[in-house]
Amino acid sequence: MTAPESQAPRPSAQTSNSAENPWPVRSVSTKVAAWIDRLGSIWVEGQITQINVRPGTRTAFLVLRDPAADMSLSVTCSPNLIRDSPVPLTEGSRVVMFGKLSFYTGRGSVSLRVTEIRPVGIGELLARIERLRGLLAAEGLFDPRLKRPLPFLPRTVGLITGRASAAERDVLSVAGQRWPAVHFEVRNTAVQGPTATAQIVAALAELDADPHVEVIVLARGGGSVEDLLPFSDETLCRAIAACTTPVVSAIGHEPDSPLCDLVADVRAATPTDAAKRVVPDAVAEQALVAEYRARGAAALRNWVSREARSLADLRSRPVLADPLAAVERRAEDVTRLREAALRDIRRLLDGQGTTLEHLSARLTTLGPAATLARGYAVVQRVVAGSDPEVLRSVDDAPPGTQVRVRVADGAVIAAVMGRDKAGEQK
Repeated sequence: MTAPESQAPRPSAQTSNSAENPWPVRSVSTKVAAWIDRLGSIWVEGQITQINVRPGTRTAFLVLRDPAADMSLSVTCSPNLIRDSPVPLTEGSRVVMFGKLSFYTGRGSVSLRVTEIRPVGIGELLARIERLRGLLAAEGLFDPRLKRPLPFLPRTVGLITGRASAAERDVLSVAGQRWPAVHFEVRNTAVQGPTATAQIVAALAELDADPHVEVIVLARGGGSVEDLLPFSDETLCRAIAACTTPVVSAIGHEPDSPLCDLVADVRAATPTDAAKRVVPDAVAEQALVAEYRARGAAALRNWVSREARSLADLRSRPVLADPLAAVERRAEDVTRLREAALRDIRRLLDGQGTTLEHLSARLTTLGPAATLARGYAVVQRVVAGSDPEVLRSVDDAPPGTQVRVRVADGAVIAAVMGRDKAGEQK
């Protein structure tokens, strides 16, 4: 709550402030005290970080800190409020206080004088966590699609945990047993109390900025709901969501479920489980490699055996067992067919030869030489400057025409002495 601006004291013309007319310290202190006094009584929520109750005094001094920011407020109250509280008040307790702010002009400090302190119960804390869970879920910070996969074998693992805690020992020992070469960048912070959130957020930002860190583990052992409150803080959840490096949340035991488990990329049930998820088991990986090698060798041997059987089956086939047998059988067929073809060709040639002889004999019988041999002659008219012409008519050979008479054994040259045409009287 703040006082309205209209209620703030305004300097009048008589009290105007300038380099020539400065206000004295007492005036400033008085004005600030008047301003703060206008705020009235208020309710404030925070976490107690310091309690100082001196015996025999009538005032107890406390420091109230904001769990989500590096801010605190001095508080004074009656020691009876602390002694008579229904729930023991200790450093780290979440409380709601009712009181009035006071400005001490002598020291220039502000203090909250409270008259009522109410511890925040578990039920109310859980209800607030559930409201924050719904808000972050509505913004998509729990979306599985935003989860980044963990590297198979990170070069460097960042670890945020309490100093000399069981969680730190579990993570380092288990990871070292599984993969001796693993390297850790450890950041020890408070893991409960009012300063835990700010320290964890700072360590997270430092490791996320380190280029060698490939995965960050946030580890803490089990505890009460109040002890685990820093890991359900909105500031830490948003810092985890903004990280570019995968984050593994290993807070508490299996039943514990702070909000950072939902925002982180991987939730581990325990710090030991986180170590198992971050680095592989060297023995298991070697056994797996040996198994893969054995399976690969067996598969190769089976493949070779299968292919050998296939080759044996192919070689056992007649065509491959005696490949020349088919050629030899075909060679016999070719020889038989060649002989049959030669016989047919000879028979055809013989038949054609006989036919040729018959035709030659007939041609010889019908030829001019045979006719001449029977006593006939061929008479040709001899014309100067040209080849002899066969005399076909007596009209073509007037008396005195030189003729060539061809007989069986040669030819004679004669001259026409006269002519005797068929049908005329001599």
